[in-house]
This record gives sequence, C-alpha cells and structure tokens, in this order.
Amino acid sequence: EIYTLSLHDALPISIIGNILPVPFILLFVVKVFEFMKKRNIMVNVIEKIEKRAMSRSESIANKEFLGLMLFVAIPFPGTGAWTGALIAALLQFDRKKSFVYIFIGVLIAASLVTLGVYGVIGFLV
Repeated sequence: EIYTLSLHDALPISIIGNILPVPFILLFVVKVFEFMKKRNIMVNVIEKIEKRAMSRSESIANKEFLGLMLFVAIPFPGTGAWTGALIAALLQFDRKKSFVYIFIGVLIAASLVTLGVYGVIGFLV
C-alpha cells in the first residue's frame, strides 16, 4: 500500500526540514571550514564546496538579499536554502536578514513545488 501525505502534512514538514539547517550553516560553516583547513581535514572537499557555491553567487552578490531570496525560491537542482545559506555565509551577509530572505525563498519554492506536484497529480487523476 502506498501512503501519501496530505497537503496540510506535507507542506509544513518540507518547509521545516528545508529551513532547519540554515541557522547552523549561517552561524558555523565558515568557522568549521577554517578549522578543518587549519588541520588539513578534507581540504579538497571544502575547497570544492566553496568554489561551487561561489560560482553560483554572482547573481546573488549584486542584488544581495533579493538575489538570495530568488536563488532559494527557484526550485532547480543546486539552488535552495542550504546552498543559499552557504553563499550568504561565505559572502558575509548579515545573518538575520539572510535567514529572513532564505525563509521567504523557501516559502516561495515550497508553494511552487506544491502547486506543480498537486496540480499535475490532481489534473492527471
């Protein structure tokens, strides 16, 4: 038997699951990366993550918080709250403002995906 979640269950769970790591990323990722680099722990992996995040940061850097929100809101692979938080931390954006704009982006992305999934499934069924 296939179990499906109702919209009322799925939406809050997905939003909470998506936003939960963001404060930790904003607060600690730069310090953790510095700590690991100093001790030569997974330096190649960290540099690869930083390089990938920074390559996606061009669109965000100029528009700052609006760009951050739009980056998170667009539900494509490689975008989203966690990458947005990493970019905001690496670019040293204000943490509180970043969290607010990331949260708004998550709400927009969740709405788009929900409309797409439930709309398409509803249309097909």
